[in-house]
Amino acid sequence: MRYIFTFVLFTISLAWQASAQILNNSNLPIVIINTDGNVPILDNPRVLANMKIIYRGQGIRNYVSDQNIAGYLNYNGRIDIEIRGSSSQVTDKKQYGFTTRMADNITNNNVSLLGMPSENDWILNGMVFDPARMRDYLCYNLSRQIGEYASRTAYCEVIINGDYRGLYLLQEKIKADKDRVNVIKIGTGDIYTPEVTGGYITKADKLTGGDIPAWTMSQWYGGSVDYIHELPKPENVTPEQNDYIKSQFDNLANAAIYHNVSLIDGISSVIDVPSFIDHMIISELSSNADAYQFSTYFHKDRNGKLRAGPIWDNDLTYGNDLFFWGLDRSKTNIWQFSNGDNDGSRFWRDLFNTSKFQCYLSKRWNKLISPGQPLNLNSLNNFIDQTAATITEAVGREYAIWGITGNFTSQIASIKSFLNSRIAWMTSTLGSYSSCSNVVMPSLVITKINYNPKASIDFPESDALEFIEISNTGTVTVDLTGIYFAGTGLVYQFPPNSTLPPDSSVFLSGNTAVFQVKYGFSPFGKFTRDLSNKSQNIVLADGFGNVIDNVYYYDSSPWPDADGNGYYLQLTDPALDNNVAESWTASNEADIKRDSFQSEEFVKIYPNPVDDFLKISSDKAIGQLRIYDMQGRLLVSESISSDTYELNVSRFPKGAYIIRVVSAGKAYTKGIIKR
Repeated sequence: MRYIFTFVLFTISLAWQASAQILNNSNLPIVIINTDGNVPILDNPRVLANMKIIYRGQGIRNYVSDQNIAGYLNYNGRIDIEIRGSSSQVTDKKQYGFTTRMADNITNNNVSLLGMPSENDWILNGMVFDPARMRDYLCYNLSRQIGEYASRTAYCEVIINGDYRGLYLLQEKIKADKDRVNVIKIGTGDIYTPEVTGGYITKADKLTGGDIPAWTMSQWYGGSVDYIHELPKPENVTPEQNDYIKSQFDNLANAAIYHNVSLIDGISSVIDVPSFIDHMIISELSSNADAYQFSTYFHKDRNGKLRAGPIWDNDLTYGNDLFFWGLDRSKTNIWQFSNGDNDGSRFWRDLFNTSKFQCYLSKRWNKLISPGQPLNLNSLNNFIDQTAATITEAVGREYAIWGITGNFTSQIASIKSFLNSRIAWMTSTLGSYSSCSNVVMPSLVITKINYNPKASIDFPESDALEFIEISNTGTVTVDLTGIYFAGTGLVYQFPPNSTLPPDSSVFLSGNTAVFQVKYGFSPFGKFTRDLSNKSQNIVLADGFGNVIDNVYYYDSSPWPDADGNGYYLQLTDPALDNNVAESWTASNEADIKRDSFQSEEFVKIYPNPVDDFLKISSDKAIGQLRIYDMQGRLLVSESISSDTYELNVSRFPKGAYIIRVVSAGKAYTKGIIKR
C-alpha cells in the first residue's frame, strides 16, 4: 500500500501550514542553504546551492550572525540538492537529499559534517510524521549501540533561502563506504565468481518514480514484496548479478521454510544470523509498522553472507502511525512480521518459527535488556531524556512553525510508556533460551596478525602479504564447518568438513600465491578484503554467531609496533587474553616457520633472475605451469607433459613474478625476477 490518498492532501496542508518564524540562535548546529538565484528546491532535477553549517562546538550556542566567521563554520561550500521521500512529499515540510561538491559544481567533495566520517551524500530528515521528532534518532543510535551500522545523525535547525524551516536530522545516506555499509563496490564487469558474489545493497520497498522491481517474494498471507537494487544501481545491474543476488534470497527462503539449521546448507550457511536477529530486535522493539515490507535493506560483501540492515525509515514506531490516514499499527502486543499488514517476505516468519533461530533471538534480546545494556528500560529512558533535553528548545519552534498541536512532554511520556509495555510483552512471548545458553566453544585462538606488511622490491603490493594465524590450543580436533569472521570488513568462512587437529594452526592470507612465495608454505585459505592498517575488530564466530575469539588491535601504543616495518603481531602465550595489548609482541616476518607441508625441492627453475628464457625441469612429468604477477593475477597457464620445459618470458615487464609448477600431484611455488 502506498498510503497516498488525494482526499487528505488539502487537510494536511492546512494543518501543517508554516507560520512565520525567525531563528537568531540555537543550542543546535544551524544549516543555512541558499540556492543559486533563490530558485525553489525540486524533487527533480537537483539544483545548485551554497551551504554553511554554523557550529561552534559541543555545548556552545550558535548564532545565525556567525555565518560569515570562518572559525565557526563546520562547512562552507557548494552542494546540489533535491526534495526526497515518498509519502512525506504530501507535507509542507520537505525532506532533502544533497551532495557536497567542489567549486566546479561537479566533482564530489568528501567532507566530514558535524563529526561524521567524510563522504559526499547526505540527507536532511524532517521527521515529518513523528510529532516527537526523535523516533528515527532513537532507532539509528540504538542500532549502532548494539553493534550494527546505522546512519549517523546530528540534530540541526535549517534555514533555506532566508526562510526558517525547522528542526532536522542531518544524517548519512545509505551507500557502500568503509564507514557506512562496508562492502566492496561491485562493477559492471564483475559477472564471474568470485567477483559476482558482491558487494550488494538490496532493499524491499515500495515502487516510486517508475521503479521496476528486480524480483518479488511471497508474503505469508499470499501478497508480494518488491525488491529493488541499491548497489549496483538498477540501470547498471547485469543479468548475472541480478540472478546471483536473487539466488541468495531464494536460498534463504528455502532454508527457512524447512527450518534447516545445518551448518553446511542451512540458514546459517546463507545469512549472517546475528545481523538478522539484531534487525528484528530493533524493528520489533520499536514495533515498526513498515518493517520487513518497506525500507528494509540487506547487504552482502564479496564471498560473504547475506546480512540484514541497515535499518531505515523508523518514524512509524513506538506507537506512532499515520493516524490521519486511519492507520494504527504500531502496537505493544504484536509481531510486525506476522500481524497481517506489511509482514514482509515469508522468510522472516519462517526464521522466527525455526526453534534454533528463535532461541538465539531470545538469548540476544535478554542480554540487551539486562542492566547496563542499551535496551534496558532504564538505559532507554535515560537516552530518551538526554535526547529530549537536546531538542526541547528547537521543538518549541518546530511546533510553532508547522502548527503542530499537542505537548512535547506528553509525547516523551508516551514513548516511555510504550517501551515499558513492549519490553515486558516481548520478553514473555520470546520465552526461554536455555537450549542455546551454554554453547561449548572450540579452543581456537587468533595467535598471529600481519595487518600492514612491509613493501619491498620483490613484494611491492604489501597487502598481498597480510595473514592471520588461528591455533587450536585444545586436545581434540576441531570441526571448522561454518566458522567465519563475523561483522564486516574481513570475509572468510571455513569450508564444510574442514578440521584442525589439536596443537596445530592454520594461516589465512589475503593472497595465497604471494604468501607461498614469501613464506615458503601454502596458507589454508584466502580471506577477502584487506586488514585495516589502523585498527580492526577481528571476530571469529560459529555459524550462529557465538563468539569463539576476538581481537581488537590498534596500530598505536600500547600495542606493539608492527605497522609497516617488517613485523607482525604475535601472541606471546595462547593462554593469555589476546584482546589485551600486553599479551602481544612484534615478531619479524622472517621468523615464520612451518614444521610440515613444506614444498619439496623436486623442481628446478633457472636462471633466476631471468632475461629471456626460463628453464623448468622436474624428476617427474610436469603437468601444469602457471605464472602470476605480484597482485596474484594469472598471466600464463599451460598444460605440459614433459619433465623439462622452456618458457619465453622476454615479453614480461621487469619485476617480480610467481611461478607455480604441478608435477606428480605435488605443487611447487617460487618467486622469480625478470630483468
